[in-house]
Amino acid sequence: MQPSFTRRDLLRGTVAFAATLMTRTPLSALGFPQPEEGSTPVPFVTPQLKSPNRPMVHWDSLTDWQTDNASTYVVSHYNKPELASGDWRLNIAGFVERPATFSLADLKMRPRQELLATLECGGNGASPTFLGAVANVRWTGTPLAPLLKECGIKKRGLEVAFFGADQKQEKVREQDFEMRFSRSLALADALRDDVLLCWEMNGQPLPRDHGFPLRLVVPGWYGIAWVKWLTRIEVLDRRLMSKYMGREYVTIRGEEVGGQTLWRETSVSVMNVKSVVARVLKLTDGTLRVSGVAWCDGTPIQSVELKLNDGPWQPVKLDTTRQSKYSWTFWWFDWKNAPAGEHTLISRATDADGRVQPAPDDPTIRLKKTYWEANQQWPRKIRL
Repeated sequence: MQPSFTRRDLLRGTVAFAATLMTRTPLSALGFPQPEEGSTPVPFVTPQLKSPNRPMVHWDSLTDWQTDNASTYVVSHYNKPELASGDWRLNIAGFVERPATFSLADLKMRPRQELLATLECGGNGASPTFLGAVANVRWTGTPLAPLLKECGIKKRGLEVAFFGADQKQEKVREQDFEMRFSRSLALADALRDDVLLCWEMNGQPLPRDHGFPLRLVVPGWYGIAWVKWLTRIEVLDRRLMSKYMGREYVTIRGEEVGGQTLWRETSVSVMNVKSVVARVLKLTDGTLRVSGVAWCDGTPIQSVELKLNDGPWQPVKLDTTRQSKYSWTFWWFDWKNAPAGEHTLISRATDADGRVQPAPDDPTIRLKKTYWEANQQWPRKIRL
């Protein structure tokens, strides 16, 4: 069968090509200041925000808005299955009128969609040395919602569960079960038009570590929801309470209410507003250029502020030349006439809904007892 192309298809392709060029254009051409020739990095006194033993974003050398595959973090909880694309199948079942099975070729014949979205590990930011498990990636696949609708969701369907091919023996109530990794979305979330069944990452087939041949992409949610090595989708009439929904990746927070502590346990889902001081450069005129990144769940970043030592919060400049709903935002601040000695730099981001990145002693996180969803402000220290 010969493919046919409409004017809309050609326009869509032109826009996608332009977007690809934009992500690879030098930062200076997009309004974001490039380091001057002759500028020198100022090392942090506090530990580097990276892990050398696994793929991570290295903030002190980050220049591209888009993260390459080799620098995109990898986290897996079960095994990493080796799947052959020719033999692989995706089953859609459960409370649907018309269960269906798709090959990878079947999915690739469906409408193709690309989006740029920041992927973040649910535990990223749990310590000063683990804040590189985040990446801004171009994902390609087909929307999930049309497939679910074509299968005919029954009235009882309330939730959509996703199962990977990765598995491990788990003990539940003193019994052993061979479990496949699974997570779920409420039906309304699963039917968003930007939730994708993804087979490409930055224009290349998904690497094995990232879920080849197919993974779920849920923009604005922590990576635990982006199920890899996806093989089965089930529409359920009740909550899925697998290990990584009901027992792990559950955030425990306390709140003081009427003189007592009210504890809440919630499943890790949408990303919190966050920013990080990434690096400091000393320019040839002595100015210190402090730069960093901010991101959120798709809610626009309204502002980022920087505190120098015990001074007031000061607004930084945001790179607004690249707009993508679910992507991170670069920012920078030029500090002139910085005196010699040790200095503490802290950033905080605020989104358009008024959510502010909290300090560690903020009531919203002061009694948080689990490390997931860590978005507290992290002080960075330099010495001049």
